[in-house]
Amino acid sequence: MFDEFGFPRDADSGRAEPILDTFVYCSRAAEGVNDAQVERIIELSQRRNVARDITGVLVFGSGIFFQWIEGPPAQVEKLIASLHGDPRHFDIVTLDRSVEKRARLYPNWEMERVGADDIRAVLQEALGTAEDENNIAALKRILEHLDSGPLDTLHPSATKREGADR
Repeated sequence: MFDEFGFPRDADSGRAEPILDTFVYCSRAAEGVNDAQVERIIELSQRRNVARDITGVLVFGSGIFFQWIEGPPAQVEKLIASLHGDPRHFDIVTLDRSVEKRARLYPNWEMERVGADDIRAVLQEALGTAEDENNIAALKRILEHLDSGPLDTLHPSATKREGADR
């Protein structure tokens, strides 16, 4: 793709690194979003994103989404617009946004489930560096959600189903 004149090649690999748009965000799942729905989101995203050359990682736990998306700038822009219109989550907070020439950090779309403590550390760090008042308010709401009660009562997906292998 970048074999044209003017695009430097990576000396080690013999090929140019792609220009990637990176979008990292967190959000709260809407009422009723459960493990089965998250699995459907992943399956659909994997199919759609292969065609769009978008990769990343989605973390879901205790009713909180954390996602790292990387891909061609025009495709990531379209995905961001659709994420903001998706009723399955709210309190969307942009944690990082950049466009740069580099190798992908997540060359394969992945799904991971984590406990609230792992998500809490990321959110607290983001709160410490946030400057936008809306993001600060949303991050505080998300952290309050995590602190509001035992993890198994926060969201239906926060508990493991009996007998299910994860």
